[in-house]
Amino acid sequence: MMQSLLGNPLVMMVILLPIFLYPVWRIISRTGHSGWWSLLMFVPLANFIGLWMLAFVRWPATDGSEKRPQP
Repeated sequence: MMQSLLGNPLVMMVILLPIFLYPVWRIISRTGHSGWWSLLMFVPLANFIGLWMLAFVRWPATDGSEKRPQP
């Protein structure tokens, strides 16, 4: 019974989905973006585009908190 249950891809997906989704949701939320962006990690090619966007766009969480030298 246990072997057939864990061998089912749908059951494994339901088990692994929260394990991968929750940390990514937390990381993206800390940047100031919506946690819903974390769903992009399950879409092929969109996950790479989302990663590059996250790397190079301004993070709302850090806007205004960066200390810039006064002229």
